[in-house]
Amino acid sequence: MNVISDFQKVSERHLHILETGKQAPRRGRKECVFATIGSEIKCDKDIFDSYSYEGWKDIHHDLLIVCAAVEYADRRWARSARQWSRPIHATIPVLELATWLDANVQQHLRDTLRHLTGDDWRFTFVQNEAPASDKDRQPPLFPNQRKEFAIAYSEGLDSWCVSGLYNENDVAVRVHVSKYRARRRKDEQPFDRLPFNVTVKPSQEDSARSRGFKFAAITAIAAHLSKVSRIIVPESGQGALGPVLLPLRNIYPDYRNYPTFFRRMEKFIKALLGVDLTYEQPRLWHTKGQTIAAFLAKPGVSAEQVINTRSCWQQRHNVRVGGGKPRQCGICAACQLRRMSLHAAGVEEPLAAYSVSDLQASRFESALPKQNSFQPTSTLYEYGFMGTRHLQQLTDFAAEPDAKHKPYVLELAEALGTSMVDVQSNLRDMLNRHSEEWAAFVAAQGDESFLTLWTKGGRYG
Repeated sequence: MNVISDFQKVSERHLHILETGKQAPRRGRKECVFATIGSEIKCDKDIFDSYSYEGWKDIHHDLLIVCAAVEYADRRWARSARQWSRPIHATIPVLELATWLDANVQQHLRDTLRHLTGDDWRFTFVQNEAPASDKDRQPPLFPNQRKEFAIAYSEGLDSWCVSGLYNENDVAVRVHVSKYRARRRKDEQPFDRLPFNVTVKPSQEDSARSRGFKFAAITAIAAHLSKVSRIIVPESGQGALGPVLLPLRNIYPDYRNYPTFFRRMEKFIKALLGVDLTYEQPRLWHTKGQTIAAFLAKPGVSAEQVINTRSCWQQRHNVRVGGGKPRQCGICAACQLRRMSLHAAGVEEPLAAYSVSDLQASRFESALPKQNSFQPTSTLYEYGFMGTRHLQQLTDFAAEPDAKHKPYVLELAEALGTSMVDVQSNLRDMLNRHSEEWAAFVAAQGDESFLTLWTKGGRYG
């Protein structure tokens, strides 16, 4: 896909990251914005310092600031309706300037971000004069413990189940990026949170493709500090492959959990940190339903543990019903994938978990909560309809002949270092399994449900 075919027609956006305490000039060029470390960009470096006496280095701090700069730029400028790609130039102060000026580092950074976001990135690195932290460091978090891999951890189903599946004997370094304090739940082990916050005003773009870079980079930092070389990516097959196989509305594919992105990320980390890290995807050829079922089959695991996870894309204030506890919307693509996967795994959730709970209603409007306090956003319907169509199209894609799958099979085989025969077989098995799970879920809603109509392309159910 040529994402920058009209590149010359679009002016370059300029972002300047300023050191702590520095003020932006009163007048600047058009399309030039400033963000200050400690103000718009907040990273709690002291938390990183506590990881290890000798582990944390300036290059880790630099990488965190680069992540923040990329996220800020990604959210700051809206994409054109006619053109996805944006030319972006970021000026960033760093502590280890010589490393960032290395042509190999810059080339892999640009290549990784261009593949992930579809934008054309350019970087200027300048010396950061801020002193390194001189505070006392705590003992290592994992003294005398054998850690084998790091895993990006969220409140989602995949990360919860995959962490439970592969974290035998507490060998995982679980990384959760959040600006909030950890909130422990029953049966939950303490895990690390890396305080990280970027405030963008105005925030004009919500495609958020750079989130993949942030999670992959911060997990790499945690792995490097913990002296492990494996990173497990928890996403199951539909979420990892579906957004590339069938991008919504033919926009630039979402590569955040796709193997080609992780191969580029490994090269960038190798150039920057000088270490060989691997991003593994053990659930790539399994549906989310299969992942949940495998987790539930473990001794001592209860359905409550997966019910208490969160999948919804919607902001919580958009799905609050009756002033009570915020629910999940129940209708966006993430919620529909969650509901069909739990259905496939035989887990019955309480209806109060969702704002739009009754998928057997004949019309979408009839499924909305009746409380006056519920204010569905204008995008809720579109999210629901497009999510249904995507899951149905993934089902339709399973029935396509091998020739239709071949471009993706070739790409995946190269990225995974395996044969096209194996990839074709695994891909078809995963898609067929998805088809079975989706068909069973839709059938459970009944022939008269609006969801059934949506699967056939009808928009007004």
